[in-house]
Amino acid sequence: MSRSTISQRVRERTAEQAQRRCGYCQTQESVVGMPLEIDHIIPVAAGGSSEEDNLWLACPRCNVYKGDQTSVWDGETGESAPIFDPRRQRWDDHFAWQQGGLIIAGLTPTGRATVEALQMNNAFVVRSRRVWIVWGWHPPT
Repeated sequence: MSRSTISQRVRERTAEQAQRRCGYCQTQESVVGMPLEIDHIIPVAAGGSSEEDNLWLACPRCNVYKGDQTSVWDGETGESAPIFDPRRQRWDDHFAWQQGGLIIAGLTPTGRATVEALQMNNAFVVRSRRVWIVWGWHPPT
């Protein structure tokens, strides 16, 4: 989706609503030092629109791994679970920080499936979180 299809006003409002952090892994825009991306919660390829109620903020890594997925398999239940919807669901209902903010644990089928599908505990981000924790920048409150 080209940047021109979503107005700057909607982009800014979405970023403010998301508190300028990724709706999935909670990475803060100010910590990574670059703008986060506008994510289509229901991807355009899956019939989603570019209306504001289908948009949220995502870090590039979560956005790439999410791609056009709307549901994934939960390894614990062996059933399909919807990807977390950061606009309509509460993060704390589906995820928890472990090891002082180093690791994201999925608490529900949606949480577990989202952690796995978006590779929210990949080695690169865990190394980054370790530094952010030392400096008091993470986890976000």
